[in-house]
Amino acid sequence: MKRILFSICCFIFISTLQAQKTYIWCGSLIDGITNEPQKNMTIVVEKNKIVAIENGFSSKGSSSPSTEINIIDLKTRTVMPGWIDMHVHMEHETNPNRYMETFTFNPADYAYLSVKFSEITLMTGFTTVRDLGGTGVNISLRNAINKGIIKGPRVYTAGKSIATTGGHADPTNGYRKDLMEDPGPAEGVANGPDECRQAVRQRYKDGSDLIKITATGGVLSVAKSSSNPQFTEAEVKAIVETAKDYGFKVAVHAHGAEGMKRAIRAGVNSIEHGTLMDDEAIALFKQYGTWYVPTLTAGAAVADSAKIPGYYPALVTPKALEIGPQIKATLAKAYKAGVKIAFGTDAGVFKHGMNWLEFVYMHEAGMPVMETIKSATINAAELLGEKDKLGSIEVGKLADIVAVAGDPLKDLQVFGKVIFVMKDGIIYKQ
Repeated sequence: MKRILFSICCFIFISTLQAQKTYIWCGSLIDGITNEPQKNMTIVVEKNKIVAIENGFSSKGSSSPSTEINIIDLKTRTVMPGWIDMHVHMEHETNPNRYMETFTFNPADYAYLSVKFSEITLMTGFTTVRDLGGTGVNISLRNAINKGIIKGPRVYTAGKSIATTGGHADPTNGYRKDLMEDPGPAEGVANGPDECRQAVRQRYKDGSDLIKITATGGVLSVAKSSSNPQFTEAEVKAIVETAKDYGFKVAVHAHGAEGMKRAIRAGVNSIEHGTLMDDEAIALFKQYGTWYVPTLTAGAAVADSAKIPGYYPALVTPKALEIGPQIKATLAKAYKAGVKIAFGTDAGVFKHGMNWLEFVYMHEAGMPVMETIKSATINAAELLGEKDKLGSIEVGKLADIVAVAGDPLKDLQVFGKVIFVMKDGIIYKQ
């Protein structure tokens, strides 16, 4: 009976906290839209939404005995919208044994790891992520987070990426012949327009939120090329057309220029990495309004790891040394040309929780710090198709709010010092 009464009391207490208004006092507020921080502001949160933004440090209703209020004092902190990482892999993390995990891990092993990585990601300020490829466990992860079973960011997932036979996301690359078999659309391997349509429909059946394809070779796949085109334009068009029928956006892994140009002409929504984009590709980005997600942190990380003997298979190491160091220069060129840029890191290729380094690398490539913040807030929300809910501190939007200890506009290391995290109106870190 005591346990039952205790549980009831806890439920009432938690319900009261969720029903009350929360007043967040912000010493400096970066709202994700304007170019200058606002000083001494208050964000008012009720349930899971922002209901007011006020000048000064207010607490209206505090004198009424019937009003429950909660004041969060961040008067010496910088407050921002929750960050959005548009390219992560929540099921795994780089390590020297990563390639053996395919043969030794069960889905449950990936699931338990993803729980750990999800909480780390949320606690470092990323309240929303786009998972661009795993085994399918990422779909269950999203569902568990949405149900409140585990802590993690809001997840939009592609489920299993789609590749051609031998392409970057063919799950049997590098296997010996008796293990290779012939994976098809159900496993995310498609050849020809008809199979491409089938693969998209399978992702819908599986419960994915978007489509991810690998339009060129990649660095970490056990295959020779890092950049050759791997889908015909007709195949990509079939994917895009079918994706539109099912309400999906399409994200495209591409290092090589020809593969990304085919994808852009076919109408995809974003290009990931984009390492070897040329002037023609940049012109197409601008003509079609395609987003670019650079993943600079991944480029730096794989180049560093490739210098460690035996860290990657012999076929992977030269690709990592070739491609990794080039991405920062590509971003510099794209930004100067006016290409639309959204924040994405490829976390999982490096350690989860270090996603914030992308702000540093983007600034080193020539982006003003405020522009890097917008890339991780309002720009990312627009690419997601969730600009009406996420990406800025505005009345009516979901209460995804983070705070850092210091001024990130003056010291980029501050991005690694997150001291407050609220997602969907719930405080996870204070």
